[in-house]
Amino acid sequence: MAEKNNNKENNNKDKNNALETLIIKKEEYEQLQSEAVKAKENWDRLLRQQADFENIRKRLEREKSEFQKFAHEDIVVDLLGILDDLERSVEAAEKKQENFEAFLKGIEMILAHLYELIKKRGVCAIEAEGKKFDPNIHEALMQTDTAEYADGEIIEELQKGYKIEDRVIRTAKVRVAKKI
Repeated sequence: MAEKNNNKENNNKDKNNALETLIIKKEEYEQLQSEAVKAKENWDRLLRQQADFENIRKRLEREKSEFQKFAHEDIVVDLLGILDDLERSVEAAEKKQENFEAFLKGIEMILAHLYELIKKRGVCAIEAEGKKFDPNIHEALMQTDTAEYADGEIIEELQKGYKIEDRVIRTAKVRVAKKI
């Protein structure tokens, strides 16, 4: 019986050895070697591309952060000139200069600069007074019973609203008529 078990073990070893050893044609072997080289090249290329992608992602994040830091630089530069004008006006008021007309003219010029600045940026005022109330661009703060105005007509603009292009950035605060 021991001899039979030894024969089985030898047969199993022969089978395992047969599974480990494979005989193929030289052309097939060379083709497998060539494909293995290509696979290694592709793997290396994939790793490099992943690294490049990660580097690009990090660079874009840095650039985005940098852009956000300084995105408003040009508007701030424009505002600095207006700030200088306001400081001069306050200084003139503190010195109690008696020329009220000149002081008012200076304030009007500052206001004109501000309007010019926001217009240059695509900002425009929302029309309100005399218009029909639109909850998308107006915010009703008060409602007045009246026979003079149509129902839902804006009687008074309490605070101007503004939009950039077609996007509302601040609704107009208004008083609305309620027909009696």
